[in-house]
Amino acid sequence: MDRRGFLKVVGAGAAVIAIKPSLIRQDLRAEDGQLYRSYEKVQLVGKDNKPIKASDLKTETNYVFNYPYVGTSCILLNLKENVQKGVKLKSEDGTEYIFKGGVGKNGNIVAYNAICPHQLTHVNKADSFISYIPKTKKTMAYKEGGIIVCGSHLSAYDVHNGGAVLAGPAPQPLPSIVLEYADDDTIWAVGVLGSDKFHDYFKSFRSEFKEQFGGKRKAKKLTKISAPTMLLTEYTQEVITY
Repeated sequence: MDRRGFLKVVGAGAAVIAIKPSLIRQDLRAEDGQLYRSYEKVQLVGKDNKPIKASDLKTETNYVFNYPYVGTSCILLNLKENVQKGVKLKSEDGTEYIFKGGVGKNGNIVAYNAICPHQLTHVNKADSFISYIPKTKKTMAYKEGGIIVCGSHLSAYDVHNGGAVLAGPAPQPLPSIVLEYADDDTIWAVGVLGSDKFHDYFKSFRSEFKEQFGGKRKAKKLTKISAPTMLLTEYTQEVITY
């Protein structure tokens, strides 16, 4: 497929120690319609393996980390504007779920899986056609910025409202990565909210997985203990926006 075509980490020494993984590994549909899948609980860390501090995140800047699998990238954002709570969303198959908002002192930190549900455009180490467009910048996908845009077919997603589709052919919202915020200003990823495309994704990019992760099997390994987090421009060679 041609993509262009379409632990805990603690202490002064930041030592990495094992933590008890999340116990639930199944789809949960609660009475309120929430569609949630729990994965390993991992801490977001920098390239130096020290914990990411929420207060150090630049606003309206694309950060990337891989979760819940080694080969599935996510976009982390510290937004300027308030993130809505209790947003009702609907997956492609009609299942409803509820986005409960962001984390951090102001509740403005969110993360989304960076695989477009239209035709699986995603972040990889060679290039990224999907990224957050700041409010001050223009995009062909929508009337204003402050959104995630997939440059392949100009689907636009509302990062303030659980990844809801604003424009384009995407059939459902971007899945959000459920985060936990600790008293020490650290951030943890614990699960995925919404309908994901992981199964289709892992079927479609075998050659890419071999080149970037050493094979499909390694790309499908769960992220454990910690997830290195960096600027999108550091992770990928080229960010393409329209």
